[in-house]
Amino acid sequence: MSKIAFLLANEFEDSEMQVPYDELTKAGHEADIIGLEKGQKVTGKNGKAEYTIEKAITEVQASDYDALVIPGGSSPENLRLNADVLNFVTEIDNANKTIGAICHGPQILASADLLKGRTITSYPPLKVDMMNAGANFKDGEAIVDGNLITSRIPDDEPAFVRELLKVL
Repeated sequence: MSKIAFLLANEFEDSEMQVPYDELTKAGHEADIIGLEKGQKVTGKNGKAEYTIEKAITEVQASDYDALVIPGGSSPENLRLNADVLNFVTEIDNANKTIGAICHGPQILASADLLKGRTITSYPPLKVDMMNAGANFKDGEAIVDGNLITSRIPDDEPAFVRELLKVL
């Protein structure tokens, strides 16, 4: 089974964390919730989900994980300027490990300069930002380009999880 890193901060989209986390762990994969500060409690923007950061980004290495999932909401905005987060994501990508990013999740990939020439999707209002970061934007429920799996909105979660489970 795979070991998966979930990158999380406050104001995440509740179901975009809950559904992939629950489905991947139910399938037998191990998951760590990684954020800026170990022990910090983070709450979803809808107030329906709360998680505790299990490991600080400064404590983890890309080599410890087989895949990375980046839930959306405002969580990516709260993480995308952190150099340790960007280094971690870049190392995961350089190792060609699976990265799943839904909704606003691709903002972190854009900040890490990982989208040039890649075909992705995201929350539709981010289309121009993703194209400005060099991505080929495609509107679809789950777009797979090499090691990247991207989705747009909570309604896409079943397709997002299906594609993640295929590669894990």
